[in-house]
Amino acid sequence: MTRQTQEARRLRTFLPALIALTLAGAGTGCASSDDRPRVVVTTNILGDVTREIVGDEADVTVLMKPNADPHSFGLSAVQAAELERADLVVFNGLGLEENVLRHVESARESGVATFEAGKEVDPLTFQAQDDGGPEDEAGQPDPHFWTDPDRVRKAVGLIADQVVEHVDGVDENAIRDNAERYDGRLADLTTSMEKSFGSIPEQRRALVTNHHVFGYLAERFGFRVVGAVIPSGTTLASPSSSDLRSLTEAMRKAGVRTVFADSSQPKRLAEVLRTELGGRTRVVELYSESLTEKGEGAGTYLQMMRANTTAMTDGLTGA
Repeated sequence: MTRQTQEARRLRTFLPALIALTLAGAGTGCASSDDRPRVVVTTNILGDVTREIVGDEADVTVLMKPNADPHSFGLSAVQAAELERADLVVFNGLGLEENVLRHVESARESGVATFEAGKEVDPLTFQAQDDGGPEDEAGQPDPHFWTDPDRVRKAVGLIADQVVEHVDGVDENAIRDNAERYDGRLADLTTSMEKSFGSIPEQRRALVTNHHVFGYLAERFGFRVVGAVIPSGTTLASPSSSDLRSLTEAMRKAGVRTVFADSSQPKRLAEVLRTELGGRTRVVELYSESLTEKGEGAGTYLQMMRANTTAMTDGLTGA
C-alpha cells in the first residue's frame, strides 16, 4: 500500500468523526440557546423594570421600541412569535397597548403565562370632565400607573413572584435579591420626588398635559389635574374646537400657564393653546409614556421619573 493510499484511508476515517463532533457541538449550542428561559415584556417602561428584577437569570425581550407610543405601536410577525415562545409575558394592560393586547391574549390561550401589571396595583379610574378627566372614559381604569413610583414598587414584588413561579431555571434567591435592591432605589426615588414637589406652592400644583397620563402622580403627590389638550386617556383620540375652548377657559380660571407635553409626541396642539392664551403659556416636555434611547435623557425608568420631577418642578415654580 502506498503512502498516498494510507493517507487517503486515514482521511476517510477521520472526516466522518470530525463532522459528527461538529454537528453534535452545534446541536448542543442550539439546545442551550433554545432552553434559555425567556420573559417577553410589551412596553419599554415595564421592560426596564423587569430587566432589573430578572438580571442575568433569563433573556428579557422588550417589544416596544424607545420613543414609541404604547397606544399605537404594533408588532411584526417575528415579535408576535416571541410572545408564543415566552415562558412569561409581562404587560401593562388596562387597555394601554391597544394594538398588542390581542397578541397577548393569543399567547395566553396557547398556554403562555401572562401577567397584567396594571390590574394588580390598585388601579385608579378616570374622573369626570368637571374634575379634569376625560368625559367619555369616566369610570374606566387608568393604565398609567407608573407615574406613581409606589405602585411600581408593588409591581416589582408581583413581577418577581411571577418570574419565580413561571420561569423554570431561574435562581429564586437572585430574583428576590434583585427585586429588593431595586425596591430600595424606588423608595429613594419617591423620597426625592416628595422633596422636590414640596417646593411647589399649593396654588400652583395644577397640571395640564397633552392627554390624561398623570392621574396617579397627581393623587400620590397632591396635584390637581386641570385638563388635557387631548381629552382622553389615549393619544389615538383628538380634540374638537370646543374641547380646546373648554380647556383654555379652565386654564384661565385656574391661573395655569404651563402645559406639559410628551417628548415623543407632536406638540402642535399644545402650541395651539399657547396661541389661544396670548403666548403666555409655557410648553414643557416630559417623558410620560416611553423611555428614550440610552443617553437621551430617559433611558431607564428611574432617569425618566427624575427628569420629569425636575421639569415639572421648574415648570410650575417658574424656575
